[in-house]
Amino acid sequence: MSVSKIATSAVLALSLVVVPTVAAAAPAASKLSIAAPAARTGVTVAKTRRGGGSSIIIAVLAAAAVIAGIVIAADGNDNPTSA
Repeated sequence: MSVSKIATSAVLALSLVVVPTVAAAAPAASKLSIAAPAARTGVTVAKTRRGGGSSIIIAVLAAAAVIAGIVIAADGNDNPTSA
């Protein structure tokens, strides 16, 4: 490896360690620097369905896609494809 690749790797590794450490050590914002949240008012909403039929269909299709992917990947063909 050349010296520039080693130096670049060292800088990247150091940044992976230093950045989270510095972020954790930063002082938290004081209460005076953050504006008080405005009072929230409620809005009356008509009754809605909580179940949501489309989310179940999407979950079933996703599960079917995962199962199909596993079946295709494990089709038992052990012959090499390269010549």
